[in-house]
Amino acid sequence: MSDRVSPLRMLVAAAGLAFAALSSPAHAFADDDARKAILDLRQQLQQQNDQNVRARLQLADQLQALQTQIQQLQNQLELATRQPAGGNRAGGNPGDTGSATAGDPQEQSAYDGAIDMYRKGQYKDAAESLTAFTALYPNSELVPSAQFYLGSSRYAQKDFKGAIEQLNNMVQKSPDNARAPDALLVVAGSQIELNNRAGAKTTLQRIVKDYPTTPAATTAKSRLQLLQ
Repeated sequence: MSDRVSPLRMLVAAAGLAFAALSSPAHAFADDDARKAILDLRQQLQQQNDQNVRARLQLADQLQALQTQIQQLQNQLELATRQPAGGNRAGGNPGDTGSATAGDPQEQSAYDGAIDMYRKGQYKDAAESLTAFTALYPNSELVPSAQFYLGSSRYAQKDFKGAIEQLNNMVQKSPDNARAPDALLVVAGSQIELNNRAGAKTTLQRIVKDYPTTPAATTAKSRLQLLQ
């Protein structure tokens, strides 16, 4: 019995060895493919990660540039308030009414008091006084300038929607006023603050088109480049 079993066992063992010999190259081949796929995947992930890093850096640069432009706008706005109320600006339109003053001393005093509050950074009080001024003297020559500072006061208080509404209304009623292009710059700045880049771009393009010879147009052109 043992003599009959031994050859059978040997045959089974030989078959096993043959199967192992045949199957091991296939396993080796599969392992090579798997390793290659893993390496390829790692390379793709690394490339994607590098692209994401570059994109984040570019976005950070753009955001920094926009913040710088916004700060410049705030500085320009502050400088504008130190000029004579509504005075003619270099490159202003022929129809500017900037040199207007109030004939009534009481009217002039009310206006000057509100502007003084603005210059001192008392924006809330200035906004209230300017609102009262435009209500008391709706036909005053100083109304466009008062509206400009009213909108600027709202911008300074971060009431960007209020600033946009006020200043657009001012430009609509007094498009030839010397403050009109500056008012639109503040509108664009407010739109940027509200993440309305498309609206800001439209406003800046309007400045360049309607007030091409003003300093505001120069600023608008540089800001447009950042919004491309």
